[in-house]
Amino acid sequence: MRARDPREAHRAATPLELLFDLCFVVAVAQAAAQLHHHVTEAHLGVGLLGYAMVFFTIWWAWMNFTWFASAYDTDDVAYRLLTLLQMAGALVLAAGVPAAATSYDLTVITIGYVVMRVALVAQWLRVARQDATGRPAGIRYAVGIMVVQAGWLVRLALPHPWDYTGLAVLVAELLVPMWAEFRGTATSWHPGHISERYGLFTIIVLGEVIFASLTSIQSALSEHGVSGQMLLIAAGGLILVFTMWWIYFMGPDAALSTPRIALLWGYAHYLLFAAVAALGAGLQVAVDVAVHRAHVAATTATFAVAVPLAGFVLVMCWLRRLTHTGLAHPSLMVAGAVIVLVLALATPVLGVGGVILSIGIAAAATLTAALVATHRDGVPHPPPEAR
Repeated sequence: MRARDPREAHRAATPLELLFDLCFVVAVAQAAAQLHHHVTEAHLGVGLLGYAMVFFTIWWAWMNFTWFASAYDTDDVAYRLLTLLQMAGALVLAAGVPAAATSYDLTVITIGYVVMRVALVAQWLRVARQDATGRPAGIRYAVGIMVVQAGWLVRLALPHPWDYTGLAVLVAELLVPMWAEFRGTATSWHPGHISERYGLFTIIVLGEVIFASLTSIQSALSEHGVSGQMLLIAAGGLILVFTMWWIYFMGPDAALSTPRIALLWGYAHYLLFAAVAALGAGLQVAVDVAVHRAHVAATTATFAVAVPLAGFVLVMCWLRRLTHTGLAHPSLMVAGAVIVLVLALATPVLGVGGVILSIGIAAAATLTAALVATHRDGVPHPPPEAR
C-alpha cells in the first residue's frame, strides 16, 4: 500500500472505479425516486429532509472512497475485495432508502453504510501498516471513521427525540478528514484524477436523470397517449440535461491547487450531485402533473425543476470562481438562475410543459451568453501562485 505519485502522467479512472460508480448510482436513483414520490403526494417537507439525509450517506461514502483510491489504488487482491465489499454495502444502503426516506427507519441504510465504512477502515489500516509516510493519516482515518460508525449504531437504539443526535454524528463525519490530514500528513491524491472522477460521476448522475425521465414519460404515453404538454416536457428536459452537462464541462479542469480549495470543491459537490438527481425527480413530477396523477399544484412541479437547476448553476458558478477556471462573467450565470426561478411563476399562463421548455431555453441562452463572454474576454486561469 504505497502512495501513488500525485504527479503521475496519464492517470485515469480504473474499471473498478467505474463499477463502483454504477453501484452507487443505484442508490442515487432510489433517493431520487423517493423524492419524486413525496413531492407528487404533497409531502414536500418530509421528502426533502429524507432526501438530504439519504443523499449525504451516498455522497459521503462515494467521496471518501474516491479520494482514498486517488492516493492508494494498488489494485491488488485485497484492495479489489475490500472495494467490492463497499459496493455490496452501497446496494444494501440502496435497499434501505425507501424506509429511510418515508418513515426515517434508518436500520437497513445504516447497516449498508457501516459495511462500506468498515471496509474503508480496513484499507486505511493497510496504509498504516505498510506505508510509513501515510501511517499518521491512516491511523487517524481508521480511528475517526470507526468512532463515527459506533455513533451511527448507537443512534439506532436511541428513543425519539434522542435520535436527533444523529446530527452530531453527521458533523463528526465531516470533521474526520480535517483531523486526519492535520499537520502535514496529507494524503497524496492526484488532482487530475480527482477532477476526472467527479466529472464521470456527474455524467452518470445525468444519465440517471435521462433514464428516470424517459421511464416516466413512457409510462404516461402508454396510459394517456401523446400530448402537447408531454412533448414540451420531453424537449425541455432534454435541453436541460445537455445544458447542465455543458455548464459542468465548459472550461478547463478544476485547479485543485491547495488542500483547502480541494476540500471546499469536494464538499460543494454534495449540493451539485443532489441538485442533478433532484432535477430528475422534478421532471417526473412534471410528467405526473401533466397527466393528472399527482396531488400537487402545477406550480409546485415547475419549481421542482427550477430550484434544482438554479442551485446547480449557482454552485457551478461558485466552483468556477473558487478554482479560477472557465467563467469570465459569473453574473450572467446568476442572472440566468434568477430568470429560471421567475419562469416557474408563469405556470398558470404557460402550463407545465410550456414552463419546462421555457426553463430549458433560458438555461441554454444563459450558457450561450456565458460562452460568448468567455470567448470574447478569455478563459480565466488560476494565478501563478496557485498552480
